[in-house]
Amino acid sequence: GRGGAAPARRLPAAPVKKLLVANRGEIACRVMGSARALGIATVAVYSEADADAKHAVEADEARAIGPPAARASYLAADKILAAAKASGADAIHPGYGFLAENAAFARAVEEAGLVWVGPRPEAIAAMGDKERARRLAAEAGVPVVPGSARLTPGAEAERQAAAVGYPLLVKASAGGGGIGMRRVDGPAQLAEVVGATQAMAEKAFGDGAVYLERLVPEPRHVEIQVFGLGDGRGVHFMERECSIQRRFQKIVEEAPSPALGPDLRARMAAAALALVARERYRGAGTVEFILAPDGEFYFLEMNTRIQVEHPVTEMIAGVDLVGLQLRLARGDDLSGLLETPVAARGHAIECRLYAENPNRNFLPSPGPLEVFAPPPTGADLRLDTGVREGDRITHFYDPMIAKLIARGADRQGAIERMLAALDRFRIAGIATNIGFLRRVVAHEAFRAGHTHTGFVERHEADLMGGPAPARESAP
Repeated sequence: GRGGAAPARRLPAAPVKKLLVANRGEIACRVMGSARALGIATVAVYSEADADAKHAVEADEARAIGPPAARASYLAADKILAAAKASGADAIHPGYGFLAENAAFARAVEEAGLVWVGPRPEAIAAMGDKERARRLAAEAGVPVVPGSARLTPGAEAERQAAAVGYPLLVKASAGGGGIGMRRVDGPAQLAEVVGATQAMAEKAFGDGAVYLERLVPEPRHVEIQVFGLGDGRGVHFMERECSIQRRFQKIVEEAPSPALGPDLRARMAAAALALVARERYRGAGTVEFILAPDGEFYFLEMNTRIQVEHPVTEMIAGVDLVGLQLRLARGDDLSGLLETPVAARGHAIECRLYAENPNRNFLPSPGPLEVFAPPPTGADLRLDTGVREGDRITHFYDPMIAKLIARGADRQGAIERMLAALDRFRIAGIATNIGFLRRVVAHEAFRAGHTHTGFVERHEADLMGGPAPARESAP
């Protein structure tokens, strides 16, 4: 998995004494926690809607960056750079979302003389163009799903669609997170779906390019957590399975995957590390694959940032991925990671708690958190959140309230610990998806490890509405 690696090379040491976190909510709080553990001072940025938010209050200092709308605050690169300069910060960590995978912002941070806690801007740009990323992965010897070159607006698509084969997905080249992805079952739908996806992509990303990709029926979504040293060398921290999704958005994740044995794990990890070596990738990244029912796996995309679901990996691998990001950014020698054997310590499951109403098509449910009483946490139960009781969930941002992560000695132990924690979690004032999450984790098909990206649709009758199923004992 280290083919083509350059000789060992240390990144130049750079001072990281004060870190600005260009984000909000739970990931801002999470990053600041690792910074504190390393003796690094923290700077938060906040919009008018977040003036009293947990991340702004917990930081060593906080800077206002504008109105509630993200485009006028958390996506305003110039305001964030100005806040970094005014605070005397010497580094910026972007978290996930917002500007985390914006190559122009990463470049601007470095040009301002600041340390960018993330991959090189060139790697962000290469992997951010999903169609280009497919080509780079294929060049590195990584299996890719059969697909087309990009179809710019107005291009003839029927011939390429026939070569790819139906059913297929029309995907925005600049898309991600399930946005800009539509299914086509036959030629009659093609022109309409291509046109609609191009228009949506142009509006959402400023880039109307799309490409076609064969639809693999009921695959698992399995991703490898990698960490590159920037010189071609890298290490993986096993895999996560993120198959439980709705509208291509992950809601329950686990590590390791119940579908992978040692051989398949080794092959997927080698493929991920081949891409790390080719790109001389720096820092934390995730190489996402789809795993077909026949055991074949295919490259999906590479996310050049910390993932929402990174805690399940931290729980089983005993690592602080954000801490490693910060240590690499300041020039610490992390080559010792390459000598550490990778092994899972038990099994971990994460549930994303949202302010939304599952019985109203998961419509967001903004409002006050009149009660926010999570279960007690510890070594085997973790809560990552950016809210406190009395806070208001607003309509301006993603409605995620918290991430609950449970670990057990094995998968059934993790399931039981998660169910017990969901039972004890009390939230009032807004609608949440806690009951829905409980039905997912308690479902016999989930318990059996029969998970795939169509799980929620396949078991919709069991998962929606009605009382949550009674607790079952682990076998």
